[in-house]
Amino acid sequence: MGGKIKMNSSPETRRARALRQNATESEKRLWYRIHSRQLNGHKFRRQHPVGRYVVDFACVELKLVVEIDGGQHAEQADADLKRTRELESLGYTVIRFWNNEVLGNIEGVLETLTLTLSQREGEL
Repeated sequence: MGGKIKMNSSPETRRARALRQNATESEKRLWYRIHSRQLNGHKFRRQHPVGRYVVDFACVELKLVVEIDGGQHAEQADADLKRTRELESLGYTVIRFWNNEVLGNIEGVLETLTLTLSQREGEL
């Protein structure tokens, strides 16, 4: 890309690019462990548009969305529930982790993701 901005991209794609450039520490740490098919060969995308939302991570192949929630999500539980329901209506399973889970127990997060991926393989 070389720093060029694509003018013909959708607003969702432009927003996703901006979010990728401003990732939180927990998003960076999880991405480091799941990018390049490191988790059982499954491809994840980060800050990926799904419907009208940009999700933190998505395994499109298995229709799995992974969201990393910070402290602000405790106050916006209703909005998160609405978002989850809409993503589920598109056929996605949504799994959420708190920032401190990713930062303090990455192995546990990866284990949960591995189990969820196995379940999704059996469902699809």
